[in-house]
Amino acid sequence: MTPTLTRPELTAADRCDRCGAAAQVRAVLPSGGELLFCGHHARKHNQRLVELAAQLQQNA
Repeated sequence: MTPTLTRPELTAADRCDRCGAAAQVRAVLPSGGELLFCGHHARKHNQRLVELAAQLQQNA
């Protein structure tokens, strides 16, 4: 059986990589890297993230 790695839920300590606001979205890139975005920057960059086939994890 192959183990599956899971990423932790976003917390209040997670900050947007663009502006430092509270992170609401984690974008996991196909290369394995990840970016954290506030709601504003997640909406602004959504189309490009979809084009890159990023997996988006929203804060609940």
